[in-house]
Amino acid sequence: MQTSRRIIHIDMDCFYAAVEMREHPALAGMPIAVGGSTGRGVLTTCNYPAREYGVRSAMPVFKAKQLCPKLVILPVRFELYRKASRDIREIFQRYTELVEPLSLDEAYLDVTHHKRRGAEIAEEIRAAIRDETGLTASAGIAPNKLIAKVASDWNKPDGQCVISPSRVAAFMQILPVRRIWGVGPKSAARLAEMGVETCGQLQNYDQTTLASEFGSFGLELYQLCRGVDERPVQANRIRKSLSNEHTFSKNIETLEDCEHALRRQHSEILEDLRSSAADRQIAKILVKLKFSDFRRTTAEMTSRQPELDSYLKLLKEAWGRSGEPVRLLGMGVRFAETKSGPEQLELAL
Repeated sequence: MQTSRRIIHIDMDCFYAAVEMREHPALAGMPIAVGGSTGRGVLTTCNYPAREYGVRSAMPVFKAKQLCPKLVILPVRFELYRKASRDIREIFQRYTELVEPLSLDEAYLDVTHHKRRGAEIAEEIRAAIRDETGLTASAGIAPNKLIAKVASDWNKPDGQCVISPSRVAAFMQILPVRRIWGVGPKSAARLAEMGVETCGQLQNYDQTTLASEFGSFGLELYQLCRGVDERPVQANRIRKSLSNEHTFSKNIETLEDCEHALRRQHSEILEDLRSSAADRQIAKILVKLKFSDFRRTTAEMTSRQPELDSYLKLLKEAWGRSGEPVRLLGMGVRFAETKSGPEQLELAL
């Protein structure tokens, strides 16, 4: 039996680029991207004018410049984005203590305890963000995390979408399967070969068939395509590790391209360690890959220093375990156990 909750997923609109546009009013209306400035660098994010040219996050700078010659590329300034994220987090806390950050620019909020409608609360939160930070956010309001996250992308930018419990069945019937988290180009193609384009069509397949086609992910698909997601919003926890992950819109075919992506993520890890976990002792470092066939592998080693060369060695080891392209790259550290560690919010990575 499904748990009855009211979940809001807040997703900031092109966050890094939006913060930079706020700091540089003269750039209003211009195509802007944030990331590496050299041709071998990659973009972290870009604003909507840039996206109209086909520019996207994780795209190599040289390719972005080819698509949009007038693209303004600004350097990443993590401390500035963290300050904006903290300001936004403070707004969330006015409405609920159950806030689960997913990254600097998105979070789940459980507002089940409120007597007011979730849509009304989301509107107030978005208005407060706009008034107090000069930034815009989109929101999804639904009975669970899965649907709230999908809904927050429904009316972007600066909009919101409500999926009430009575609408879940109809919403899932028409929802494209590619909108479910974890369904990438290859699995979407396999589903299309099965005659499946929507979650409603996927509901015609039983668990055994989906497990034989997609392994353990098939069992998840059986629940997800029905809009079933029992995960609670988790707020405070003792941090045992710190990591970041990136799912690529297009699978990475070569080790060299994976190394380029890892270098960018490595700088983010170092920034996160300095700002959020400077007092924690590192015990291990790790690299995680998810391949196009959804198999996962993790390579790790004992180390007290998050050195780039060590991560590159782990990447090479993990890469060699499969001949498939890579759809997700993750890297991080595991902290040494302590008798009593500080309780802290899930780090925004």
